[in-house]
Amino acid sequence: MSSTLSIRINPKTKKAAQKTLRSLGLDLSAGVKMFLEQVVTTDSIPFYTATETGHKLRYWELYKKEIAWEKKHGKSYGTAEEAFADILEK
Repeated sequence: MSSTLSIRINPKTKKAAQKTLRSLGLDLSAGVKMFLEQVVTTDSIPFYTATETGHKLRYWELYKKEIAWEKKHGKSYGTAEEAFADILEK
């Protein structure tokens, strides 16, 4: 059984990713599946999120807005123990 995932992505990023994945013999769907499998396997984001020279991501301003929204509307915890208790409860 499969489920569908829908994401918003910059069109240039999507095209560049498709080109890279195609050169590796993969399509975008396979690349995303591989990424998600690695997230589960490593229990983390499976890469360093900055450029090779240590510069910030090109969409950092957008990410900051998303983080601010989550801080305002998302779930938060006072301690790590509270977070773990909530996660492990599910």
